[in-house]
Parts: sequence; C-alpha cells; structure tokens
Amino acid sequence: MSIDSIFVHKMWNDHELSKMAPGGIPFIMMSDAGGKVETAYSIYDEDAGVETRGRFIIDPDGVVQSFEVLTPPVGRNVAEAFRQVQAFQHVRNSKGTEAAPSGWKPGKPTLKPGPGLGGKVWEVWKTDMAFD
Repeated sequence: MSIDSIFVHKMWNDHELSKMAPGGIPFIMMSDAGGKVETAYSIYDEDAGVETRGRFIIDPDGVVQSFEVLTPPVGRNVAEAFRQVQAFQHVRNSKGTEAAPSGWKPGKPTLKPGPGLGGKVWEVWKTDMAFD
C-alpha cells in the first residue's frame, strides 16, 4: 500500500516489478490516497506529502506482530519479509509450542519454549540457521 495512485502502481508494475518478478508481484497493491492508513501507522509526513517506507506484519486477529520502517535510500529485503511471515504462521499454527529462531525457514528445526531453553538457543542457531 502506498499513497501512489493505482495508475502509478500499474506503471511501476509494468516497467519495474515485471522485470524483477516475472508476471509481476503475487499480491494486490493498494492505494491510500491522502495517507490515512500511513498516518495511522505514523509513517506519513503530511507536510511533505510523502510516506516513509514501512512493512507491517499483521496477524489474523489484527495484532501487529512485526514492523520495519526504512528511509528511502535503503531498500527492503522482500525475501526476509516472506520468511518472517512464514515464521509467524508456523508459530501461530503450533499454538505456542514452537518458536522460530533467527534465520528460521520452513523445514528447519524450531525451538521449544520453556525454562530449559535458556542458554541453548545457540545450539540450534549455530548448526542449522547461521548466516543462511
């Protein structure tokens, strides 16, 4: 979602995104003309009429689970955003019996929350997650 019009989104998809992702992006782009949503998330600069780039992961209950806000000169990592969505989905589906360590990807080991976890996270992270 951005304050850009649907026409700007179409041009961006046709001339940029389609070259980076064959067939374009696999989700709908939404326009927030006037910046109402961006204002609610404190990423819209009304005086300048621009938004700061932000990514918010919101669960099915409407709870913000993660957010990242970057100034325009630094790009976002889309692969990391997808990885985080998968991790949040996995943890939610486990009903709290599993936790996803840093760098976790589907099929990799998870952590079991509890008193015995302290001091052992590095064992899973070191062997299966480090700097993938």
